[in-house]
Amino acid sequence: MINVIYTKDFKKSFKKKDKFIREKTFERVRLFREDPFNVLLDNHKLSGEYEGSSSINITGNFRAIFKYINKDTVVFSDIGTHPELYE
Repeated sequence: MINVIYTKDFKKSFKKKDKFIREKTFERVRLFREDPFNVLLDNHKLSGEYEGSSSINITGNFRAIFKYINKDTVVFSDIGTHPELYE
C-alpha cells in the first residue's frame, strides 16, 4: 500500500473545500493507496509548471497533485479545480 504525505499547502487548500469535496478526497486517496492506477483516478503525469508531478481526479472538476518520493511514498502538494490549479 502506498504511503501518503500531505504538504502544508495541500492541507490549507483542503480545509477550504466543502464537506462533499473533503469526503470525496478521502475516498479517492484511499482508492489511490490501494490501486494508484485505478481507472476512476485518471492518474496521469503533468507537464509545464508541474513537470515531475502527477494528478488524480477527485471529482469531474477537482484534482489532487502529487509527486512520487519513492515507489512506496507520495506527497500530495495541492488540491483544487482544474482552473484553480492549471490556469
